[in-house]
Amino acid sequence: MQALPNSFSSLSHPSLDQAGGGRASSENTRPAALLESAELLKGGKIVGILHNGSLYRLQATKLGKLILTK
Repeated sequence: MQALPNSFSSLSHPSLDQAGGGRASSENTRPAALLESAELLKGGKIVGILHNGSLYRLQATKLGKLILTK
C-alpha cells in the first residue's frame, strides 16, 4: 500500500464527529481510517458494504465519481 501525504493522516469534518453535535471535537480525537477506493473496489466497479445490519452499495461511475446507495 502506498504511503499517503501527512495532510491525510487525520481527517476532520463535522460529519465525522461521533458525538452527534455537528462539530468536530478537538478532545480525544482519533485519526479516521483512510483507504484508497481501488483498495475497496478491488478492480471492480461495485462493492457491497454491511453497516448496522443494512446493505449499502458503493459504485464507481464512468466519470470516476463514487455513489453510495442503500
